[in-house]
Order: sequence, then structure tokens, then C-alpha cells
Amino acid sequence: AFDKTLEKDSSLAVGFFQRGFVHLQLEMYDEALVDYHMAFRHLRKNPFIDYKQLGLRHVLYAWEVLYSIAAVQCRLQQWQEAKATLDKAVVWRPQGRAAILDLALERVQDHLFLEPMHVPLGEFFRPRKKEVEQLDSKDFLGKPKVISSIIPNDEYIGFEPLRFQKQGFYEPNTDA
Repeated sequence: AFDKTLEKDSSLAVGFFQRGFVHLQLEMYDEALVDYHMAFRHLRKNPFIDYKQLGLRHVLYAWEVLYSIAAVQCRLQQWQEAKATLDKAVVWRPQGRAAILDLALERVQDHLFLEPMHVPLGEFFRPRKKEVEQLDSKDFLGKPKVISSIIPNDEYIGFEPLRFQKQGFYEPNTDA
């Protein structure tokens, strides 16, 4: 499902983030690392992306993505890279999250695995009802109508403003 989602929107950072978590759970560490790096790249140097306006009640933070990258690096026994990634995450952390990253740095120094961040279980992308209702096709123009002239001798075809009427022009033609 994540593969299909990312085919449709290849810049959906939270899609890469969630697929990276699944790859990590399946012990596909290289794929997880690639997905987490893609998620960080698609944040486009923003500290976070709020997906609430799209229907997913989640805010994806850059420091969470970096923390998850470090978790994968720990699984790959890349302890120095994990420490460097966590140091980078400290720069991106919001106020009040310092304790989590400080604890993570201690765990990496002790060569202990980190548990990756993930979108809370049970959270699904659900577009707002108002947006889904607009997906139904609507006929704004109505049914097409053929309009012909009721004037017997009028041979004009096209659109233009009202024309001045000529005396005798609108009388029925005997040839017709």
C-alpha cells in the first residue's frame, strides 16, 4: 500500500517515513535507511510538515526522521554514524524534546538499539468529508441545448450581440 501511495505522490514525506518503519520491522535495514533519508529529503529543510490539513492527524518532525535514521544505523552496527545523526537531530529538535535525544545519545554510546519513531498506531489518512464530497462529478453547465433561429430567412450561424432588425426581412419566404 505504501508503494502504491508513493507511486502516486513521490514527495510524500510521511509515506516514506511510514514505509521506512515497516521495512525496519521486517528487518530490511537498507531499504528502511533509504526510505528515512527520502523522508528527510522531502521535508525540504522544514522543521516539520503538518498533515492535519490533508486528513492525517500527525505532524512529521525532522528530528523524528533523523532519530529513526539513527535507529536503523544502530541495527546496522554503524554506531559513529548513529551518533552523528543524533547530533544533527539535536539541531532540529523543538523545545522540550531534549531529554529524548540525550537519552538516545547515551544509548548509542552504550551500543544499545533505539526504537524508531512512527506514526501513532490507528492513525490513517482520512480526507475531510467536505473534500470527498467534491470528488463526485457535478454538471455545472446543465444539459446542452440546440438553439435555432425562429426567423425563417435568418441564415446567420455564430454568436454576436443583438442585430438591428430590417423591415421585411423576417417575412416568410415563398420559395421555402
